[in-house]
Amino acid sequence: MNWKNVRLELARTREFPNGSAGRAYLLRLPLDDVGQIDECQISENPERATVRRHWPNEPDRDGHLVRKRDGWVFSYAAGDNDDEIQCHLEANPLRMGECVTITETDGVKLPFKVAYCDS
Repeated sequence: MNWKNVRLELARTREFPNGSAGRAYLLRLPLDDVGQIDECQISENPERATVRRHWPNEPDRDGHLVRKRDGWVFSYAAGDNDDEIQCHLEANPLRMGECVTITETDGVKLPFKVAYCDS
């Protein structure tokens, strides 16, 4: 099992017909050979499973990948803060060139393409 650096970039949407490399998530997480997130590795080293949300005209958000009842979320909570901000990540494999859907905090579902993944 390898910990990987993964970059997700906004894929084609109505507003961005060519996608947008400037709207991205930078992930550090363990992936198996088919690109699935390894929940056991994260439970052993939860502080290593990180996410950074990079969006133009907004400050970057740093957080962690956390397993919740309804799937994987990007948690931007500070310490024991109950006002946790979360984005939901589909359970699809993370493989180069393929797309996944992220549900933003406002409930909008956006497609993201895996633009980079350590090999």
